[in-house]
Amino acid sequence: MKPRLVLRIAALCILIHLIGHSFGHFSWKETPDPVKQEVIRQMTGPKFEFMGVMRSMGEYYEGYGLILFVVYGMSIALILSAARYADSYQDIARKVLTPIGIGYLTMGIIEFMYFFPFAGSISLAAGALVILAIFLNG
Repeated sequence: MKPRLVLRIAALCILIHLIGHSFGHFSWKETPDPVKQEVIRQMTGPKFEFMGVMRSMGEYYEGYGLILFVVYGMSIALILSAARYADSYQDIARKVLTPIGIGYLTMGIIEFMYFFPFAGSISLAAGALVILAIFLNG
């Protein structure tokens, strides 16, 4: 299998993750469960001073979720860019892809610990595919 194809599959995994993340992100406040509703009310109601601004925990949760959209999009763009140049600029591609691969492996472990298996599996797959592409590229 060619490294370029493996990298495209890794980018597809991250795109799937981004799509799934969007469903969770934009619906986290919607639940029929009264216990979850109370937690959401407490997260989005009271505000505290954080670094000079008043914010609720829900606003921080919302902000972190939005930041992930940027991270996923940037990752996809970097992986696809590196895939285009993997053959002609192997050293540069390896230097760009190594931290991305390690980062997604690490994200996968964190997602298994704090979130759920699907998210962890997708990140682990993306990270493993990026690392595999590095080795396939020599």
